[in-house]
Amino acid sequence: MTASSPLLRGLARLSLISQIAIGLVLAILLAWLSPDSARQFGFLGEIFVTGLRAAAPILVLVLVVAAIANQRLDQPTNMRPILLMYVYGTIGAALIGVVASFLFPSTLTLTQATTELAPPSGIVEVLKNLLFSAVTNPVRALLDANFIGILVWALGLGIAMRTGSDSTRAVWSDLAVGVSMIVRIIIRFAPIGIFGLVSFTLATTGFHVLKEYAHLLAVLIGSMLVVTFGLNPLMAYWKMRRNPYPMVFRVVRESAITAFFTRSSAANIPVNLELCKRMGLHEDTYSIAIPLGATVNMAGAAITISVMTLAAVNTLGIQVDLLTALLLCIVASVTACGAAGVAGGSLLLIPLACNMFGISDDIAMQVVAIGFIIGVLQDSFETALNSHTDVVFTAACDHAAQSGLPGGQALRADADDV
Repeated sequence: MTASSPLLRGLARLSLISQIAIGLVLAILLAWLSPDSARQFGFLGEIFVTGLRAAAPILVLVLVVAAIANQRLDQPTNMRPILLMYVYGTIGAALIGVVASFLFPSTLTLTQATTELAPPSGIVEVLKNLLFSAVTNPVRALLDANFIGILVWALGLGIAMRTGSDSTRAVWSDLAVGVSMIVRIIIRFAPIGIFGLVSFTLATTGFHVLKEYAHLLAVLIGSMLVVTFGLNPLMAYWKMRRNPYPMVFRVVRESAITAFFTRSSAANIPVNLELCKRMGLHEDTYSIAIPLGATVNMAGAAITISVMTLAAVNTLGIQVDLLTALLLCIVASVTACGAAGVAGGSLLLIPLACNMFGISDDIAMQVVAIGFIIGVLQDSFETALNSHTDVVFTAACDHAAQSGLPGGQALRADADDV
Protein backbone atom coordinates (compact mmCIF):
# COMPACT_ATOMS: atom_id res chain seq x y z
CA MET A 1 0.00 0.00 0.00
CA THR A 2 2.76 2.37 0.99
CA ALA A 3 4.75 1.48 -2.10
CA SER A 4 1.82 2.27 -4.38
CA SER A 5 1.10 5.62 -2.74
CA PRO A 6 4.01 7.49 -4.41
CA LEU A 7 2.95 5.96 -7.73
CA LEU A 8 -0.64 7.15 -7.28
CA ARG A 9 0.51 10.61 -6.21
CA GLY A 10 2.77 10.77 -9.26
CA LEU A 11 -0.10 9.82 -11.55
CA ALA A 12 -2.35 12.42 -9.90
CA ARG A 13 0.23 15.14 -10.62
CA LEU A 14 0.25 14.35 -14.33
CA SER A 15 -1.81 16.47 -16.70
CA LEU A 16 -5.19 15.19 -17.82
CA ILE A 17 -3.90 14.57 -21.35
CA SER A 18 -1.05 12.43 -19.98
CA GLN A 19 -3.46 10.44 -17.82
CA ILE A 20 -5.74 9.85 -20.83
CA ALA A 21 -2.75 8.65 -22.88
CA ILE A 22 -1.80 6.20 -20.11
CA GLY A 23 -5.39 4.95 -19.87
CA LEU A 24 -5.48 4.47 -23.64
CA VAL A 25 -2.25 2.46 -23.68
CA LEU A 26 -3.36 0.29 -20.74
CA ALA A 27 -6.71 -0.39 -22.42
CA ILE A 28 -5.01 -1.51 -25.65
CA LEU A 29 -2.65 -3.80 -23.73
CA LEU A 30 -5.46 -5.34 -21.67
CA ALA A 31 -7.66 -5.95 -24.73
CA TRP A 32 -4.70 -7.57 -26.50
CA LEU A 33 -3.53 -9.77 -23.60
CA SER A 34 -6.89 -10.66 -22.02
CA PRO A 35 -10.03 -9.82 -24.02
CA ASP A 36 -12.32 -11.49 -21.47
CA SER A 37 -10.96 -9.33 -18.65
CA ALA A 38 -11.19 -6.22 -20.84
CA ARG A 39 -14.91 -6.77 -21.37
CA GLN A 40 -15.46 -6.65 -17.63
CA PHE A 41 -14.31 -3.03 -17.50
CA GLY A 42 -16.90 -1.81 -19.98
CA PHE A 43 -19.07 -0.48 -17.15
CA LEU A 44 -16.44 2.20 -16.42
CA GLY A 45 -17.00 3.66 -19.87
CA GLU A 46 -20.78 3.47 -19.46
CA ILE A 47 -20.59 5.40 -16.19
CA PHE A 48 -18.43 8.09 -17.79
CA VAL A 49 -20.76 8.51 -20.79
CA THR A 50 -23.79 8.62 -18.47
CA GLY A 51 -22.14 11.38 -16.44
CA LEU A 52 -21.52 13.41 -19.59
CA ARG A 53 -25.12 12.92 -20.69
CA ALA A 54 -26.35 14.14 -17.33
CA ALA A 55 -24.21 17.27 -17.25
CA ALA A 56 -24.25 18.45 -20.87
CA PRO A 57 -27.86 19.77 -21.10
CA ILE A 58 -27.72 21.87 -17.94
CA LEU A 59 -24.21 23.07 -18.86
CA VAL A 60 -25.40 24.44 -22.21
CA LEU A 61 -28.41 26.12 -20.56
CA VAL A 62 -26.59 27.97 -17.78
CA LEU A 63 -23.53 28.94 -19.86
CA VAL A 64 -25.60 30.56 -22.61
CA VAL A 65 -27.97 32.31 -20.19
CA ALA A 66 -25.09 33.62 -18.06
CA ALA A 67 -23.10 34.83 -21.09
CA ILE A 68 -26.02 36.77 -22.58
CA ALA A 69 -27.47 38.03 -19.29
CA ASN A 70 -24.16 39.52 -18.17
CA GLN A 71 -23.37 41.24 -21.45
CA ARG A 72 -23.40 44.98 -20.87
CA LEU A 73 -26.07 46.82 -22.83
CA ASP A 74 -23.70 49.77 -23.31
CA GLN A 75 -20.76 47.62 -24.40
CA PRO A 76 -18.78 49.48 -27.10
CA THR A 77 -19.01 48.11 -30.63
CA ASN A 78 -15.54 49.19 -31.67
CA MET A 79 -14.53 45.73 -32.84
CA ARG A 80 -16.70 45.48 -35.94
CA PRO A 81 -13.97 44.56 -38.49
CA ILE A 82 -12.35 42.03 -36.15
CA LEU A 83 -15.70 40.54 -35.16
CA LEU A 84 -16.56 40.09 -38.82
CA MET A 85 -13.23 38.30 -39.33
CA TYR A 86 -14.05 36.06 -36.35
CA VAL A 87 -17.46 35.22 -37.83
CA TYR A 88 -16.20 34.61 -41.38
CA GLY A 89 -13.26 32.57 -40.10
CA THR A 90 -15.40 30.32 -37.91
CA ILE A 91 -17.97 29.68 -40.66
CA GLY A 92 -15.16 29.08 -43.18
CA ALA A 93 -13.51 26.59 -40.82
CA ALA A 94 -16.81 24.72 -40.38
CA LEU A 95 -17.19 24.61 -44.17
CA ILE A 96 -13.69 23.18 -44.57
CA GLY A 97 -14.52 20.52 -41.98
CA VAL A 98 -17.70 19.60 -43.86
CA VAL A 99 -15.90 19.43 -47.23
CA ALA A 100 -13.14 17.26 -45.72
CA SER A 101 -15.78 14.94 -44.26
CA PHE A 102 -17.37 14.53 -47.71
CA LEU A 103 -14.01 13.94 -49.39
CA PHE A 104 -12.72 11.56 -46.71
CA PRO A 105 -15.82 10.19 -44.95
CA SER A 106 -15.29 8.77 -41.47
CA THR A 107 -17.28 6.04 -39.77
CA LEU A 108 -17.35 5.01 -36.12
CA THR A 109 -17.93 1.79 -34.24
CA LEU A 110 -20.89 2.40 -31.93
CA THR A 111 -22.02 -0.11 -29.31
CA GLN A 112 -25.73 0.70 -29.53
CA ALA A 113 -28.07 -0.67 -32.16
CA THR A 114 -29.46 1.99 -34.45
CA THR A 115 -32.02 0.10 -36.50
CA GLU A 116 -34.93 2.15 -35.17
CA LEU A 117 -33.44 5.46 -36.24
CA ALA A 118 -35.53 7.41 -38.76
CA PRO A 119 -33.15 9.84 -40.52
CA PRO A 120 -34.50 13.03 -42.12
CA SER A 121 -35.07 12.84 -45.85
CA GLY A 122 -33.78 16.32 -46.74
CA ILE A 123 -33.44 19.97 -45.84
CA VAL A 124 -37.21 20.47 -45.44
CA GLU A 125 -37.46 17.73 -42.84
CA VAL A 126 -34.31 18.98 -41.10
CA LEU A 127 -35.82 22.48 -40.82
CA LYS A 128 -39.10 20.99 -39.61
CA ASN A 129 -37.25 19.01 -36.93
CA LEU A 130 -35.38 22.14 -35.88
CA LEU A 131 -38.61 24.15 -35.54
CA PHE A 132 -40.41 21.47 -33.53
CA SER A 133 -37.35 21.01 -31.32
CA ALA A 134 -37.12 24.75 -30.77
CA VAL A 135 -40.68 25.21 -29.47
CA THR A 136 -40.67 22.31 -27.04
CA ASN A 137 -41.35 22.58 -23.30
CA PRO A 138 -38.11 23.61 -21.55
CA VAL A 139 -38.43 20.93 -18.86
CA ARG A 140 -39.02 18.30 -21.54
CA ALA A 141 -36.04 19.65 -23.48
CA LEU A 142 -33.79 19.11 -20.46
CA LEU A 143 -35.20 15.65 -19.76
CA ASP A 144 -34.87 14.52 -23.37
CA ALA A 145 -31.53 16.32 -23.91
CA ASN A 146 -33.10 18.29 -26.77
CA PHE A 147 -30.20 20.69 -27.26
CA ILE A 148 -31.96 22.80 -29.89
CA GLY A 149 -34.81 23.49 -27.47
CA ILE A 150 -32.35 24.12 -24.66
CA LEU A 151 -30.43 26.62 -26.79
CA VAL A 152 -33.59 28.51 -27.79
CA TRP A 153 -34.82 28.78 -24.19
CA ALA A 154 -31.33 29.77 -23.03
CA LEU A 155 -31.19 32.56 -25.63
CA GLY A 156 -34.63 33.80 -24.60
CA LEU A 157 -33.87 33.68 -20.89
CA GLY A 158 -30.49 35.33 -21.39
CA ILE A 159 -31.97 38.24 -23.34
CA ALA A 160 -34.75 38.64 -20.75
CA MET A 161 -32.26 38.54 -17.85
CA ARG A 162 -30.17 41.36 -19.36
CA THR A 163 -32.69 43.83 -17.94
CA GLY A 164 -32.81 42.06 -14.57
CA SER A 165 -31.13 43.13 -11.37
CA ASP A 166 -27.40 42.74 -10.81
CA SER A 167 -28.02 40.10 -8.16
CA THR A 168 -30.12 38.00 -10.56
CA ARG A 169 -27.44 38.11 -13.23
CA ALA A 170 -24.85 37.26 -10.60
CA VAL A 171 -26.84 34.14 -9.69
CA TRP A 172 -26.64 32.92 -13.30
CA SER A 173 -22.90 33.60 -13.34
CA ASP A 174 -22.46 31.62 -10.13
CA LEU A 175 -24.56 28.79 -11.57
CA ALA A 176 -22.35 28.74 -14.67
CA VAL A 177 -19.24 28.54 -12.50
CA GLY A 178 -20.77 25.78 -10.38
CA VAL A 179 -21.94 23.63 -13.29
CA SER A 180 -18.60 24.11 -15.06
CA MET A 181 -16.88 22.88 -11.91
CA ILE A 182 -19.06 19.75 -11.89
CA VAL A 183 -18.23 19.14 -15.54
CA ARG A 184 -14.53 19.52 -14.77
CA ILE A 185 -14.88 16.88 -12.06
CA ILE A 186 -16.59 14.50 -14.49
CA ILE A 187 -13.92 15.12 -17.10
CA ARG A 188 -11.22 14.38 -14.52
CA PHE A 189 -12.51 10.80 -14.63
CA ALA A 190 -11.99 10.70 -18.40
CA PRO A 191 -8.83 8.51 -18.15
CA ILE A 192 -10.79 5.84 -16.26
CA GLY A 193 -13.83 6.16 -18.53
CA ILE A 194 -11.71 5.99 -21.69
CA PHE A 195 -9.87 2.97 -20.30
CA GLY A 196 -13.23 1.20 -19.92
CA LEU A 197 -14.55 2.31 -23.30
CA VAL A 198 -11.46 1.40 -25.30
CA SER A 199 -10.78 -1.92 -23.55
CA PHE A 200 -14.40 -3.04 -24.02
CA THR A 201 -14.59 -1.83 -27.63
CA LEU A 202 -11.31 -3.45 -28.68
CA ALA A 203 -12.14 -6.71 -26.93
CA THR A 204 -15.59 -6.80 -28.53
CA THR A 205 -15.06 -5.48 -32.07
CA GLY A 206 -11.34 -6.00 -32.64
CA PHE A 207 -8.42 -3.67 -33.23
CA HIS A 208 -9.70 -2.33 -36.56
CA VAL A 209 -11.40 0.43 -34.52
CA LEU A 210 -7.96 2.03 -34.03
CA LYS A 211 -7.82 2.57 -37.78
CA GLU A 212 -11.15 4.41 -37.55
CA TYR A 213 -9.78 6.68 -34.80
CA ALA A 214 -6.62 7.40 -36.83
CA HIS A 215 -8.68 8.27 -39.93
CA LEU A 216 -11.01 10.56 -37.98
CA LEU A 217 -8.05 12.25 -36.30
CA ALA A 218 -6.36 12.76 -39.67
CA VAL A 219 -9.47 14.46 -41.07
CA LEU A 220 -9.71 16.75 -38.03
CA ILE A 221 -6.04 17.73 -37.92
CA GLY A 222 -5.85 18.05 -41.70
CA SER A 223 -8.81 20.44 -41.70
CA MET A 224 -7.23 22.52 -38.94
CA LEU A 225 -3.94 22.75 -40.83
CA VAL A 226 -5.78 23.87 -43.97
CA VAL A 227 -7.38 26.67 -41.94
CA THR A 228 -4.05 27.60 -40.32
CA PHE A 229 -1.99 27.81 -43.51
CA GLY A 230 -4.73 28.35 -46.08
CA LEU A 231 -7.90 30.11 -44.94
CA ASN A 232 -6.36 32.36 -42.28
CA PRO A 233 -3.58 33.72 -44.54
CA LEU A 234 -6.12 34.22 -47.33
CA MET A 235 -8.36 36.27 -45.04
CA ALA A 236 -5.36 38.19 -43.72
CA TYR A 237 -4.26 38.99 -47.29
CA TRP A 238 -7.80 40.16 -48.12
CA LYS A 239 -7.51 42.59 -45.23
CA MET A 240 -3.84 43.63 -45.47
CA ARG A 241 -3.30 43.44 -49.25
CA ARG A 242 0.21 42.08 -48.77
CA ASN A 243 1.96 38.76 -48.13
CA PRO A 244 0.56 37.51 -44.80
CA TYR A 245 2.78 34.46 -44.32
CA PRO A 246 5.67 36.12 -42.42
CA MET A 247 3.14 37.37 -39.87
CA VAL A 248 1.25 34.04 -39.81
CA PHE A 249 4.43 31.99 -39.28
CA ARG A 250 5.50 34.27 -36.44
CA VAL A 251 2.12 33.98 -34.72
CA VAL A 252 2.08 30.19 -35.14
CA ARG A 253 5.58 29.96 -33.67
CA GLU A 254 4.95 32.25 -30.68
CA SER A 255 1.25 31.61 -29.95
CA ALA A 256 0.03 28.34 -31.47
CA ILE A 257 2.85 26.21 -30.07
CA THR A 258 2.24 27.54 -26.55
CA ALA A 259 -1.51 26.97 -26.84
CA PHE A 260 -0.87 23.45 -28.17
CA PHE A 261 0.75 22.43 -24.90
CA THR A 262 -1.39 24.43 -22.48
CA ARG A 263 -4.63 23.36 -24.25
CA SER A 264 -6.40 26.45 -22.92
CA SER A 265 -7.35 29.54 -24.90
CA ALA A 266 -7.86 31.44 -21.65
CA ALA A 267 -4.41 30.51 -20.38
CA ASN A 268 -2.92 31.70 -23.68
CA ILE A 269 -4.47 35.19 -23.45
CA PRO A 270 -1.40 36.73 -21.69
CA VAL A 271 0.85 35.17 -24.34
CA ASN A 272 -1.25 36.66 -27.13
CA LEU A 273 -1.41 40.09 -25.47
CA GLU A 274 2.37 40.17 -25.09
CA LEU A 275 2.80 39.05 -28.70
CA CYS A 276 0.48 41.82 -29.94
CA LYS A 277 2.49 44.34 -27.93
CA ARG A 278 5.78 43.17 -29.49
CA MET A 279 4.18 43.33 -32.95
CA GLY A 280 3.39 47.01 -32.36
CA LEU A 281 -0.38 46.69 -32.60
CA HIS A 282 -2.75 49.33 -31.22
CA GLU A 283 -3.17 48.57 -27.50
CA ASP A 284 -6.77 49.75 -27.34
CA THR A 285 -7.56 47.32 -30.14
CA TYR A 286 -5.84 44.13 -29.02
CA SER A 287 -6.68 44.60 -25.33
CA ILE A 288 -10.33 44.03 -26.28
CA ALA A 289 -10.00 41.80 -29.34
CA ILE A 290 -7.80 39.10 -27.76
CA PRO A 291 -9.98 38.33 -24.69
CA LEU A 292 -13.07 38.54 -26.90
CA GLY A 293 -11.54 36.14 -29.41
CA ALA A 294 -10.76 33.63 -26.66
CA THR A 295 -14.52 33.47 -26.09
CA VAL A 296 -16.14 33.68 -29.53
CA ASN A 297 -13.46 32.92 -32.16
CA MET A 298 -13.62 29.12 -32.26
CA ALA A 299 -12.57 27.86 -35.69
CA GLY A 300 -11.11 24.67 -34.23
CA ALA A 301 -14.27 23.94 -32.29
CA ALA A 302 -16.39 24.48 -35.41
CA ILE A 303 -14.27 21.91 -37.27
CA THR A 304 -14.54 19.42 -34.43
CA ILE A 305 -18.33 19.75 -34.18
CA SER A 306 -18.93 19.47 -37.94
CA VAL A 307 -16.51 16.57 -38.57
CA MET A 308 -17.62 14.53 -35.55
CA THR A 309 -21.29 15.08 -36.38
CA LEU A 310 -20.84 13.98 -39.99
CA ALA A 311 -18.89 10.93 -38.78
CA ALA A 312 -21.98 9.93 -36.78
CA VAL A 313 -24.20 10.71 -39.78
CA ASN A 314 -22.06 8.53 -42.07
CA THR A 315 -22.06 5.71 -39.54
CA LEU A 316 -25.86 5.70 -39.42
CA GLY A 317 -26.23 5.86 -43.20
CA ILE A 318 -28.00 9.23 -43.23
CA GLN A 319 -27.91 11.03 -46.57
CA VAL A 320 -26.90 14.71 -46.40
CA ASP A 321 -27.75 17.12 -49.21
CA LEU A 322 -25.95 20.38 -49.98
CA LEU A 323 -28.39 22.69 -48.18
CA THR A 324 -28.34 20.51 -45.06
CA ALA A 325 -24.53 20.56 -45.11
CA LEU A 326 -24.55 24.36 -45.32
CA LEU A 327 -27.02 24.52 -42.45
CA LEU A 328 -24.68 22.30 -40.43
CA CYS A 329 -21.88 24.85 -41.04
CA ILE A 330 -24.03 27.59 -39.51
CA VAL A 331 -25.11 25.44 -36.56
CA ALA A 332 -21.53 24.30 -35.89
CA SER A 333 -20.26 27.90 -36.03
CA VAL A 334 -22.92 29.22 -33.67
CA THR A 335 -22.54 26.39 -31.18
CA ALA A 336 -18.73 26.64 -31.30
CA CYS A 337 -19.00 30.15 -29.85
CA GLY A 338 -20.65 28.60 -26.79
CA ALA A 339 -17.96 26.01 -26.18
CA ALA A 340 -17.28 25.62 -22.47
CA GLY A 341 -13.93 26.69 -21.09
CA VAL A 342 -12.99 23.16 -20.08
CA ALA A 343 -10.92 20.46 -21.74
CA GLY A 344 -13.06 18.96 -24.47
CA GLY A 345 -15.64 21.71 -24.14
CA SER A 346 -16.44 21.65 -27.87
CA LEU A 347 -17.17 17.92 -27.70
CA LEU A 348 -20.06 18.53 -25.32
CA LEU A 349 -21.82 20.53 -28.04
CA ILE A 350 -21.76 17.73 -30.63
CA PRO A 351 -25.21 16.44 -29.50
CA LEU A 352 -26.69 19.82 -30.42
CA ALA A 353 -25.57 19.41 -34.03
CA CYS A 354 -26.59 15.75 -34.02
CA ASN A 355 -30.13 16.82 -33.13
CA MET A 356 -30.42 18.24 -36.66
CA PHE A 357 -30.36 14.72 -38.06
CA GLY A 358 -32.61 13.05 -35.50
CA ILE A 359 -29.68 11.29 -33.82
CA SER A 360 -30.54 10.28 -30.27
CA ASP A 361 -28.65 11.54 -27.24
CA ASP A 362 -27.40 8.02 -26.44
CA ILE A 363 -25.65 7.75 -29.80
CA ALA A 364 -24.40 11.35 -29.76
CA MET A 365 -22.76 10.84 -26.37
CA GLN A 366 -20.90 7.81 -27.70
CA VAL A 367 -19.49 10.13 -30.36
CA VAL A 368 -18.50 12.57 -27.59
CA ALA A 369 -16.71 9.75 -25.77
CA ILE A 370 -14.78 8.88 -28.94
CA GLY A 371 -13.85 12.55 -29.11
CA PHE A 372 -12.26 12.28 -25.68
CA ILE A 373 -10.31 9.24 -26.86
CA ILE A 374 -8.73 11.08 -29.79
CA GLY A 375 -8.59 14.29 -27.72
CA VAL A 376 -5.01 13.37 -26.83
CA LEU A 377 -4.09 15.23 -30.04
CA GLN A 378 -7.36 16.74 -31.29
CA ASP A 379 -7.86 19.12 -28.37
CA SER A 380 -4.28 20.40 -28.58
CA PHE A 381 -4.57 21.20 -32.29
CA GLU A 382 -8.02 22.73 -31.75
CA THR A 383 -6.79 25.04 -28.99
CA ALA A 384 -3.73 26.05 -31.00
CA LEU A 385 -5.94 27.01 -33.95
CA ASN A 386 -8.50 28.84 -31.80
CA SER A 387 -5.92 30.88 -29.92
CA HIS A 388 -3.41 31.91 -32.59
CA THR A 389 -6.21 32.91 -35.01
CA ASP A 390 -7.17 35.69 -32.57
CA VAL A 391 -3.77 37.32 -33.11
CA VAL A 392 -3.75 36.76 -36.88
CA PHE A 393 -7.10 38.48 -37.39
CA THR A 394 -6.37 41.27 -34.91
CA ALA A 395 -3.01 41.98 -36.55
CA ALA A 396 -4.52 41.91 -40.05
CA CYS A 397 -7.21 44.43 -39.13
CA ASP A 398 -4.73 46.65 -37.28
CA HIS A 399 -2.32 46.66 -40.23
CA ALA A 400 -5.25 47.54 -42.51
CA ALA A 401 -6.08 50.46 -40.20
CA GLN A 402 -2.47 51.69 -40.21
CA SER A 403 -2.31 51.43 -44.01
CA GLY A 404 -5.62 53.23 -44.54
CA LEU A 405 -7.15 50.28 -46.41
CA PRO A 406 -10.95 49.88 -46.73
CA GLY A 407 -12.45 48.79 -43.43
CA GLY A 408 -9.34 49.78 -41.52
CA GLN A 409 -10.33 53.40 -40.93
CA ALA A 410 -13.44 52.27 -39.05
CA LEU A 411 -11.32 50.11 -36.78
CA ARG A 412 -8.89 52.94 -36.03
CA ALA A 413 -11.68 55.44 -35.37
CA ASP A 414 -13.49 52.98 -33.10
CA ALA A 415 -10.31 52.09 -31.22
CA ASP A 416 -9.53 55.74 -30.60
CA ASP A 417 -12.97 56.15 -29.03
CA VAL A 418 -12.39 53.49 -26.38
